Amino acid sequence: MEVKATAKYLRISPRKARLVIDLIRGKSAREAEAILKFTPNKGAELAAKVLNSAIANAENNLSLAKEDLIVTKAFVDEGPSLRRYKPRAQGRADRMVHRMSHITIAVGTREEA
Repeated sequence: MEVKATAKYLRISPRKARLVIDLIRGKSAREAEAILKFTPNKGAELAAKVLNSAIANAENNLSLAKEDLIVTKAFVDEGPSLRRYKPRAQGRADRMVHRMSHITIAVGTREEA
């Protein structure tokens, strides 16, 4: 059985979030938690929240043991972008694009993977 958790509209660019998500794909749940705990990125903090939510969903909804869980799927999709303008010299303006991400992590048991 596979259980997933998703966090949407996170204020981090998908490219930066994917660097962290690639570290935990295919790892056991405990190992993934340890990796995210000691990775000094904003993306690691956000991914850890989603991972903990997926683990909690598996434990509470399907009564699966945390020791048996592995990260079966982990991906980052691009969300909407906030577009703002920054004043520049001589009356010009530059467009600033603040990107958003949707992080999805699915955990399952070892027998499936």
